[in-house]
Amino acid sequence: MSLPTLGVIFRPQSPPEALREIVEAVDATDVAELWLWEDCFSEGGIATAAAALAWSERVKVGIGLLPVPLRNPALAAMELATLDRLAPGRVIAGLGHGVLDWMGQVGARAESPLTLLREYTTAVRALLDGEKVDADGRYVKLDGVALDWAPQAPPELVLGATREKTLRLAGELADGVLLVGDTDAEALRSARAIVEEGRAASGRDGLPRVITYAEVDPAQPDLRGVLRARAEELAAAGADAVAFHGTFDAPDPRPLLDALA
Repeated sequence: MSLPTLGVIFRPQSPPEALREIVEAVDATDVAELWLWEDCFSEGGIATAAAALAWSERVKVGIGLLPVPLRNPALAAMELATLDRLAPGRVIAGLGHGVLDWMGQVGARAESPLTLLREYTTAVRALLDGEKVDADGRYVKLDGVALDWAPQAPPELVLGATREKTLRLAGELADGVLLVGDTDAEALRSARAIVEEGRAASGRDGLPRVITYAEVDPAQPDLRGVLRARAEELAAAGADAVAFHGTFDAPDPRPLLDALA
C-alpha cells in the first residue's frame, strides 16, 4: 500500500526558540510537511510560519489552525498572501473557529461560530484569488477590499473540523479538511464521506484533501514500524496526508522525524 503524504508537527508545548532546529532538521529529510500548531496562548501561527519558511527551502509549512475570531479576514488574507509570495507553493493555510472558551477569554466568542467560519472563509478565499470583495454578513463586513499583492496562485486553504456541519463546510468552501483530533479509522472514513458530500453539493471540481493529525508516543519500541502501520491504516481509511506529533509531555518531533526519515 502506498503511504500518504507524511508530516510532523511542532507542538505548542515546545518553546519558540526550539523551532529553528526542528525546521532545519525537517528540511534536510524528505518529509513533506511541517505543521505549526497555533494554540491560545502559545506561539502565533503567522510569525512561526514566516520563520519556518525563511529557515527552509523545500518543506511545505502548514498552519493549523488560525482561529478566525482573532483576526480580521482582510488581515489574515494579507498575511497569508505575503507568506505565499515569499515562499510560493509552500504555504498551507488552516482556518478554524477556535476553542470557544479561549475565544471567550479574549472577548471574541461568536454566537454562531459556523456562520462566522463560512463568511470568513468565503472572504479570505476570494481575497487570495485576487478578487475585490464586498461583504455585509453577520460577522464579516468588507467594503471594496482587494489585496495589492495577491499571491500568483492562492495557497492551499483547509478548514479544521470534527463535527458534521463543519466537515461539510470544508468540502464546500475549502481545498480540504484538517482533522486535528486523534481520529481513528472509522471516524476518518465518516469524515471523508461528509467532506466529499459537501464538495459535490457545491458543484466544485476535484476531491478535497483530507489531512489528519496523529499522536504517537515517541518512546515506544519499533517507532518506525509503528508510524508506518499507523500511516497505512489512516491512508486506507481515506487520509491523503498524516502529520505525526508527540505527546503533551514529549512534544519534541525529532524522534518521529528520525523514524520517518
